[in-house]
Amino acid sequence: MVYDIAEERVNKVLKISRKYLDWIQNSVLEGEITKAKFEKLKVELRKVINEEKDSIIFYILRTTLYSEKEIIGRTKGGSKLII
Repeated sequence: MVYDIAEERVNKVLKISRKYLDWIQNSVLEGEITKAKFEKLKVELRKVINEEKDSIIFYILRTTLYSEKEIIGRTKGGSKLII
């Protein structure tokens, strides 16, 4: 999940998102989540954001079989690697 949220709402979005996903770095979270929890996350986020001004993008991988993550530089946030 990546987001671009107005400053006055960004802490609320991060707090909600961290209940379901692992924070990776500024405006980026990742993790495995059930469909039910994903729907709950979206409901909670919609209550906080301004859909005219804010943006949240979810990248949904159907399998981790073909995914790979490579980090250059300092690792921030969560320590999980999806390989």
